Amino acid sequence: MMATNLAGRTHRFADLRTLLACASPDRAGDRLAGLAAESQEERVAARIALADVPLTRFLAEPLIDPETDEVSRLILDQHQPQAFAPVASYTVGEFRDFLLSDAADTRALAALAPGITPEMAAAVSKLMRNQDLIAAARKIEVVTRFRNTIGLKGRLSVRLQPNHPTDDLAGIGASILDGLMYGCGDAVIGINPATDSATQGALLLERIDDVICRFDIPTQSCVLAHVTTMLQVMQRGGPVDLVFQSIAGSEAANTSFGVSLSLIDEAYDAARALKRGTLGDNCMYFETGQGSALSANAHHGVDQQTMEARAYAVARRYKPLLVNSVVGFIGPEFLYNGREIIRAGLEDHFCGKLMGLPMGIDVCYTNHADADQDDLDNLLTLLAVGGCTYVMGVPGADDIMLSYQSTSFHDALYVRAALGLRPAPEFEDWLMRMGVTDEKLRIRPRIEGAAQKLIAALR
Repeated sequence: MMATNLAGRTHRFADLRTLLACASPDRAGDRLAGLAAESQEERVAARIALADVPLTRFLAEPLIDPETDEVSRLILDQHQPQAFAPVASYTVGEFRDFLLSDAADTRALAALAPGITPEMAAAVSKLMRNQDLIAAARKIEVVTRFRNTIGLKGRLSVRLQPNHPTDDLAGIGASILDGLMYGCGDAVIGINPATDSATQGALLLERIDDVICRFDIPTQSCVLAHVTTMLQVMQRGGPVDLVFQSIAGSEAANTSFGVSLSLIDEAYDAARALKRGTLGDNCMYFETGQGSALSANAHHGVDQQTMEARAYAVARRYKPLLVNSVVGFIGPEFLYNGREIIRAGLEDHFCGKLMGLPMGIDVCYTNHADADQDDLDNLLTLLAVGGCTYVMGVPGADDIMLSYQSTSFHDALYVRAALGLRPAPEFEDWLMRMGVTDEKLRIRPRIEGAAQKLIAALR
């Protein structure tokens, strides 16, 4: 039991789960689950109490019983006491102060990451304003490699997302061409297939692989089918670069996705064995999203943002090339409006990077949410200031297969130009070599030379 006296009233919180939920910024999912603070006063009281909680308490009192949840067991097994030692004596409030201090520089935060549990990351984020989340996240550098180098400071990569409602190869090719001509695609050329089958997955991968190999593009491909589908494709000899899977923060939620840690282990080992990376072997791609555990009734009474951070422990196990919170995709039942989506995106980015992950955000919303493209412009800009690893590039910002709104190729041009950000270095060199950009990374008004051959190949 924890209690705080505020304005002449005593607010009591039964356990850590209740305290974390009540300390969370207001959002639709926690209201739906009956976990949110009943008033702003109770929320402030919860934050005051949370600030005094020792970080070690999160190790002593797991939010979900490790006896029944493999994600909880993983979190405890992952924890590295030596890495945690510099902050082991801190309370949550003292941890926040440290993260915002000059002592928490890039090197210190990289060394700290293996010692931070998801619950610690979520807890400290609840005490931080948006600017705090940005200031702390921008100090963290998480670098991964497959065929190029992702996550260097001063760089912003883009997933080229050429989805098509019927998986039409000509339509996909046109979208790939459009993205490449805008300088996008260095994170991955990744297709969400309309049909989740090994045959279709292999066909799409062969299409992308042909383009990558023929034009020596320093990037990687991915078809975002279920991990079991990609296992079949690998068994058939398909050209699999990255293995994708949606993940969540509890065993029950992952079961709803049809996965377990042992199954992801199998796919991870299979992908590494292919040795298709030229610069590194970070070969996994994970997507998450606040509300996924609640939507599966697998949240165990834990608030949705803390459950989201727990998914990052699953991702961290596999040293992924990319992790992506699809922040507004699950819908207004969980993040109701632009304000809630913006806050959640900054939380997810901060927590993922604090835990040592190459964190990207799909800056997005569904059409029935109380949000618009101005909200996405704001979040995109804030994330880029905070050192986001990558964002999405969708033709026209409108994904016609998944029916949601995201960021466009032109949005990536805007934010790179506005903040002086560059693509992955190997991809940057390729863009200049192909004649897509000039030496100042400006898109050329006329495509000539090698780029014309690429255009012809993708028609």
